[in-house]
Order: sequence, then structure tokens, then C-alpha cells
Amino acid sequence: MKVLFINGPNLNLLGVRQPEVYGRTTLKEVEARCREIAREAGADLVAFQSNHEGALIDFLQQHREAAGAIINPGGLAHTSIVLRDAVADCPFSVVEVHISDIATREEFRRRSFLTEVTEHQVVGKGVAGYEVALRWLIEETKKA
Repeated sequence: MKVLFINGPNLNLLGVRQPEVYGRTTLKEVEARCREIAREAGADLVAFQSNHEGALIDFLQQHREAAGAIINPGGLAHTSIVLRDAVADCPFSVVEVHISDIATREEFRRRSFLTEVTEHQVVGKGVAGYEVALRWLIEETKKA
């Protein structure tokens, strides 16, 4: 079983960019922990991060055979209709993750275009939200 672990713009700087908002844990550390959880569940975690909208869309389209995906679209959540459309077209469950609570942030961050096309959202739980999302996704794929 293949699970996608997708991160959008600026998440490559996790741990150093705005640590008061996003914490000090790096994306590599989050990825390693999620890879371990996936392995224990018999899944392969395929990680991808890009600062480019089209690269994220290409990655989703190239992995249509995956069992599911976790995506933290970063700021693209609030601006990208084309990423929303690509997520909507996925033949598998997608979980949206946001490290901070976007509902309590600036007005422009309070709406995510992806929310209505994802099966589940994990918001405001810090980097632990990735683990919550992965465990939810693994359980959901077992039901299918």
C-alpha cells in the first residue's frame, strides 16, 4: 500500500520559518516519524515537497494508483483552484493538514479551497497533525 505525503510551498523551511507559529521540528523529522508509522502499518510512504504548484499537481497525477494521500498545501490552500481540482480528481482519499489553526489566523487564511474536496482535515495540532492524519488515513484504507 502506497501513501503519499505531500507538502507545498515553504514547508521545506519547517523548523526555521516562523517557529513561533509552526514549531522547531523539521519536515525531515516529521517525514521520518510518519515513514515509521506507515512501515508499522505495512504501508510505503512516498514523500514529496515543492514550492511549485504545478509540481504538486504533477506528483498527484503521476501517483493515481496510491491508496491515499496526506497534503499540507501551505499557502496554496487559500489561493489555488487548480490544486483543488487536482485533489478532487484523485481516485483515493486525501487528508488535508494544516499545522496552525487557520480559522484563527489572518482573514485570508481562514478558507481553504481543498477542504470541500478532501475526506478529512487535521488543523491546528502542530506537526503532530501529520501523525493524526496518517493514522486516520491508514484506518480508512483498511475499511475499503
